[in-house]
Amino acid sequence: MRDVLDDLFRVWESGGVAGVATVVRTWQSAPRRPGASMLVAPGGEAVGSVSGGCVEGAVYELATDVAADPGARPVLQRYGVTDDDAYAIGLTCGGIIEVFVEQVSRETFPQLGEVVAAVRAGRPVAVATCIAPADSPRFGHRMVIEEGGVAGTFGSARLDDAVADDARGLLAAGRTGTLHYGPDGERRGDALAVFVNSYAPPARMIVFGAIDFAAAVARIGSFMGYHVTVCDARAVFATPKRFPFADEVVVEWPHRYLEGEVTAQRVDGRTVLCVLTHDPKFDVPLLVLALRLPVAYVGAMGSRRTHEDRLARLREDGLTETELGRLRSPIGLDLGARTPEETAVSIAAEIVALRWGGTGAVLSEVDGPIHRAGPLGR
Repeated sequence: MRDVLDDLFRVWESGGVAGVATVVRTWQSAPRRPGASMLVAPGGEAVGSVSGGCVEGAVYELATDVAADPGARPVLQRYGVTDDDAYAIGLTCGGIIEVFVEQVSRETFPQLGEVVAAVRAGRPVAVATCIAPADSPRFGHRMVIEEGGVAGTFGSARLDDAVADDARGLLAAGRTGTLHYGPDGERRGDALAVFVNSYAPPARMIVFGAIDFAAAVARIGSFMGYHVTVCDARAVFATPKRFPFADEVVVEWPHRYLEGEVTAQRVDGRTVLCVLTHDPKFDVPLLVLALRLPVAYVGAMGSRRTHEDRLARLREDGLTETELGRLRSPIGLDLGARTPEETAVSIAAEIVALRWGGTGAVLSEVDGPIHRAGPLGR
């Protein structure tokens, strides 16, 4: 929903009514993940996507109808190849998606301003919405959860407390998903389904080494939605002008900078670290620290000879074979890349494959689903 949030806020702020469709559950080879949204504005224009094109027309019509009816209740609609209309509406990719469609206005979502303010300030915030069953008095009700408080209610203090606690857990992990409860918040129940949409700050990509390859990696990292930092101890090379796509450029010894970020709790399980200096005096102390952190990815650039020398130095500094096994080196997938831009694509491909459990193989030669929930999937 982050993709449509600014447009939605403009409609909300002007006093208009929008139809919003949000993917809340997926099965098999669904093209979009939970949280993907489409907005239908009062003028009929559509923003965002729930299926990458597969069922956009059907969802657009449903969202338009819901927005146009002043008394319309939300609708939970499933689309998939098992439905009679699936091929007619275009969902032939083998996936099944469940979409929650609702009206959004100042009246139906009075807390939207708080959500937008939190997202713009970089504060984690979650929106929890009861999406089932449709005959429940709590259907369509929502809560907004931040670290410092909660807005809204489901009408039960126990349910509110349970959802707030669980939503904060999802938010800390940067995850969006559906939770199930009994009618009064019992965690072993399944009478109610509550969808939690997490708006965590963007995951971080920290690129060490102010070289031309780093500029290309920063650019593709920004394109992927990461908050990108470039760090190098050499001030003459680490300049914002050389890295226009980085969110920040830092002049500091790499291991000292990473230590400071860990202490400040600005490194988490979604962070990716790309070590491109291939200079032992920078690499080794940095990797000793990095390979002991619970981050998503640690990759290091260098030839195979450099890699073997690096491993020997890291073993001398006490790293175990398990810790060394977390190092992706030489960095990237085997794409035959030569230029900085091609190498950046190779590194990005490895990060994506690791995040979602991909193999890196050619899709035309692989059986099974194209889309999957990998070990680091959110």
